[in-house]
Amino acid sequence: MNTENIKTLGQLKASGYQSKSIKDELRDNLIVKIKAKESVFEGVWGYQNSVIPELERAILSRHNINLLGLRGQAKTRLARLMVNLLDQFIPVVQGSEIHDDPLRPLSRYAIELIKERGDETPVTWLHRDDRFYEKLATPDVTVADLIGDVDPIKAANMKLSYADDRVIHFGMIPRANRCIFVINELPDLQARIQVSLFNILQEGDIQIRGFKLRLPLDLQFIFTANPEDYTNRGSIVTPLKDRIGSQILTHYPEDLETAKRITKQEAKLDERQSGVVYVPELAMDLLEQISFEARNSEYVDAKSGVSARMSITAFENLLSTAERRILLSGESETAVRISDFMGVVPAITGKIELVYEGEQEGAGFVAETLIEEAIKTLFPSLFPKINKLERKDAETPYDELVSWFFDQEGFELFDEDSDKTYRKKLDSIAPLNHLLKEHQPDLDKKGSYFIKELVLWGLVAHKKLSKYRMSDGVRFKDLYGSYISGL
Repeated sequence: MNTENIKTLGQLKASGYQSKSIKDELRDNLIVKIKAKESVFEGVWGYQNSVIPELERAILSRHNINLLGLRGQAKTRLARLMVNLLDQFIPVVQGSEIHDDPLRPLSRYAIELIKERGDETPVTWLHRDDRFYEKLATPDVTVADLIGDVDPIKAANMKLSYADDRVIHFGMIPRANRCIFVINELPDLQARIQVSLFNILQEGDIQIRGFKLRLPLDLQFIFTANPEDYTNRGSIVTPLKDRIGSQILTHYPEDLETAKRITKQEAKLDERQSGVVYVPELAMDLLEQISFEARNSEYVDAKSGVSARMSITAFENLLSTAERRILLSGESETAVRISDFMGVVPAITGKIELVYEGEQEGAGFVAETLIEEAIKTLFPSLFPKINKLERKDAETPYDELVSWFFDQEGFELFDEDSDKTYRKKLDSIAPLNHLLKEHQPDLDKKGSYFIKELVLWGLVAHKKLSKYRMSDGVRFKDLYGSYISGL
């Protein structure tokens, strides 16, 4: 439909335009997309066989929706992407506060304007991008904010009594008529405010002060909630839950590949940064494994969850750590090192909620422990497994390497080492070169140094070597040799 040529109610009627509720609009457009095998929720990964089918079923059922899940599970993004299922433009009575449909006017303003001007009533067109309203539920939200209240200034200016419904100032929900309205963190909304939503969800009418006002509003409600809120801060009152058609449970990525795809998509990187810093695929695996370890850690509060934002900000920090090194050394490019992961500690400590035991140990210790556990988890997929308990006389593939460290005073890798120095140091460990040749023979040279350093950190994690963190680097030593020399 050519919206540019339709500027009055008469022209709209002549065009054959049919009014449609927003839920029917979403449903009809979803049907078209499903039949055409088009994706609606672009850029949301890991939900193809779980959340997205449930969301599509809820839309087909014309339900209001509650997305229930821990933080960083793309709940708000899913809600925003539903805008793509709306018609590109809808007609609105010009000057209407609540986006009145010219063929089905609700407000007193629109009804009187159409009565006065008939087919000459001016019509404007509202784009779908302007049909998304969002409100974060905070304890200070009032009924007046959401529903509306009497405006004394309007009453004085128009010389109207408070009994006249023209003195009403509409809140956010009536102003979102014919739109998608999202309330984030619903349990944080006070119970008495939640009660004010009952009638809107069920009957579509609103109650403001003592006015007998019936506005059958046309809205698609989407609520988001965190299960933790049900116990800690508030809860969704039962009658309101009863009026929400579908409750859909979201979840974190279930595998490393999905998690990596999300991180790469969401990380805000400078083009120069990603151009000069080489990131081995194993470094991305390790980065994501840290989040998986955190979600199962005894130090981290599982109820609070570990947001996908942790991996995203950690990835940004990882690249910045490597970038800072080449800015200091004057080199033109570099590759990510395991020691660069010390630079992601601030991204971890700011994103995890610790239980009592974690608080006792300290956020920095927990972050470093998570990195160590992630290395421990990935290690067996690259090299022979290191058993926790071994016979004293049992030979292992790492004996030669551990012996090499026994004969050294200490092997040091500094944070600001140039790439040439860093590689020279790792190449000097002959048993390490033999180990890689035997178990990772197909490695490209560019990624081999990351794995070489990973072996050292892996041996530390498995208590075969000791590692001492200095202010400007790390020192690796034999576990018992350093103890004996101390004696």
